[in-house]
Amino acid sequence: MALKFQKLTRTNIRKVEAGDKLQEHGISFERLPNGDGRYTVNIMVDGVRVHRVIGKESEAVTRKQAEDFIEQSRTDARKGRLNLPKGRKVVLGFREASEKYLAKLEKEGGKDIKKKKQRIELHLDPFFKDKPLSSITTFDLERFKKSRKEADASNGTINRELAALSHLFSKAVEWKWINHRPAKINRLKEDTGRIVYLTTDQVSTLLEKAGEHQSPFIYPFIFIAVDTSMRRSEILSIQLKNIDVQRRIIFIPLAKAGAREQPITKNLAEYLAEHIKTTEPEQVWLFPSNRSKCGHIKWPEYAFREVVKSAGLDPKIVVRHTLRHTAITHLVQGGVDLPTVQRISGHKTLQMVSRYSHQNGEHIQTAMDVLEKRYNTAGSNK
Repeated sequence: MALKFQKLTRTNIRKVEAGDKLQEHGISFERLPNGDGRYTVNIMVDGVRVHRVIGKESEAVTRKQAEDFIEQSRTDARKGRLNLPKGRKVVLGFREASEKYLAKLEKEGGKDIKKKKQRIELHLDPFFKDKPLSSITTFDLERFKKSRKEADASNGTINRELAALSHLFSKAVEWKWINHRPAKINRLKEDTGRIVYLTTDQVSTLLEKAGEHQSPFIYPFIFIAVDTSMRRSEILSIQLKNIDVQRRIIFIPLAKAGAREQPITKNLAEYLAEHIKTTEPEQVWLFPSNRSKCGHIKWPEYAFREVVKSAGLDPKIVVRHTLRHTAITHLVQGGVDLPTVQRISGHKTLQMVSRYSHQNGEHIQTAMDVLEKRYNTAGSNK
């Protein structure tokens, strides 16, 4: 569509004196000291800033050439062929940058790609959209954190998302998409207080209510979670072929800390043996879903929240990870040594497991009673 000019007309251009300038629709005309006139263009095309000197009047350049350049630039942009000056970087929008980032990580064999993809596609992409990667500011990051907190995301969850963004920044610099990291990322302080876990009575009530729920998935999910400490993604991606009820293990090929064999209780093994008998002959997943691209359900969130409520618990406090916390906590409080707990939980380090040794746990007091008893016994033998 042809541009309509009110300021940058032929009559007004002829009246421009040396040192003065006229601007309209991204086109500038400047009268040089020697009396010559120069046309330049400064526009945004699909999020990309284009600044170009078109030429001088003495070179037979007119406003028409500037208009043609703008139209051609927009046509090229639509075709994905924005013709910027040689050596100048094409400004990547965040969505495009994140897509290329994930693709290159796949080729490089990057770590934790599935989680990074989830954090980017669910939260980072929808927020930053097509904002140029190099233009993201610290203010933008603070707005992102605020929006996630308003969505009830925990500080730890937000920090994991910021970590994905930070890695994207670093790789963008390494791959020369941008010259430097565009903004400093300040992480949120994570809660290091007491870990929330369920008592044995609460676990029993939760399982009872899960068994009464109409969802066929919620009972086995909760049962496996509280009896193994497995993570949500590990449970929902269980393949039937990886369940060995005789050896009482579940093989997890894509665990967070690497492939491992997950030990299970005798009760769970017996339950799974009966449950498997009810599955379809060609069934692959323990939690199948025809609607999911991956073949298994992602997360029965609504059913889980309903069961938590019916058990008299607060769904804002008792979340999916609470079940993992519960299993690990009871292992520690039951006197199981930390290296064994680490073997069961799949944690990378003992330090991560030691968080579950609550200072006011009954097992701590029992240990102190043992110490006291030994001292008293030694004193009575004198």
